[in-house]
Amino acid sequence: MSGFVSFVGSGPGDPELLTLKAVDRLKAADAVLFDDLSSGPILGHTKPGADLVGVGKRAGRPSPKQSHVSQLLVEYASTGARVVRLKSGDGGMFGRLEEELLALKAAGIPYEIIPGIPSACAAAAAAGIPLTRRLTARRVQFVTGHGVDGQLPADLNLPALADAQATTVVFMGKRTFPRLADALMANGLPGTTPALLAEEISRPEQSLTRSTVAELARSLRAAPSGTAALILYGALAAEGGGDA
Repeated sequence: MSGFVSFVGSGPGDPELLTLKAVDRLKAADAVLFDDLSSGPILGHTKPGADLVGVGKRAGRPSPKQSHVSQLLVEYASTGARVVRLKSGDGGMFGRLEEELLALKAAGIPYEIIPGIPSACAAAAAAGIPLTRRLTARRVQFVTGHGVDGQLPADLNLPALADAQATTVVFMGKRTFPRLADALMANGLPGTTPALLAEEISRPEQSLTRSTVAELARSLRAAPSGTAALILYGALAAEGGGDA
């Protein structure tokens, strides 16, 4: 008997930012496989007796292999269970969603995808800024700073990423941003371009640090940390209010 898997985007971590559909699926789930950033109060929506399995991956920490996570989904669903795969932010954005979908397709297990608020949108909201502006920020680009080997990807489109007229959001890039910043500046991006380091977005420990691309690269090179973060750079990063 085949069960059913709901891929649920949990948003950035604040349980009040869950969608109604996400809460409905959590309440009905027999098993929830969750990322680190989707734990805590969000799991309070699950029913008593549901299996709660942490499968999150964090840089520099022991993490389950992706093949193991995919196999767990298949095994739970093969028992007829209603399964939620709870992913932080939106699961389709740097969340390795496709690998898990392929495993379910190969096993003939039905699924659905429920989007969540992307962490980039939540970070901009927390900072009190839009991601776009007519005439000066017509384009938004999302990029990962963390390749399959844990290093800065070698095939990034640096001329595009050095476009000062775009708003650029770097996911999983705190450790590699100093190298990225050097490459961006070598490709013409001014070191004075505004930058925003958004850490632990929507959580009680949220922190927003405004600086410039060059200044942020220097500070991260001198004092790296393991907190979850996004980096936004472009003209809009210098503006807004939000919590400091």
